[in-house]
Amino acid sequence: MRGRSPLPTVGEMERQELKKELDATLDARRELGPEYESALVESFVEKVDTQVRRRLAEERLLSARGGSPAGPSGDGNFGERFGFAIITLVLAIPLSAIAATQAHLAGLLVAWAGIVGVNFIHATKSLRGRTRNPRD
Repeated sequence: MRGRSPLPTVGEMERQELKKELDATLDARRELGPEYESALVESFVEKVDTQVRRRLAEERLLSARGGSPAGPSGDGNFGERFGFAIITLVLAIPLSAIAATQAHLAGLLVAWAGIVGVNFIHATKSLRGRTRNPRD
């Protein structure tokens, strides 16, 4: 387990739980047949809706208390910006390979222009949101 925490995060646990629910729904559909498909899909959608509503309620509660996921001592946006930059750089590797293979230098330049553009827009959006917050 290189570079990962041995304990799953809440988001990972929720995704694992939803994946199990989807697998169970698909298995039930195979066993019960297409006549129950509508009810099974509705049941799964309700479970997803419940999780989304719970997560939104938690975020609203945290926001109402004046907290942030990063805590009161630091800039909550730094981790988000840094993580976003890391993800885009990791995704840049296959994008660069595909662009260079398909369209050579021109494709590579377009791919990197898109990567830089997405990072620029995300960074300015994050900074703009931070300067509007009167608590900072």
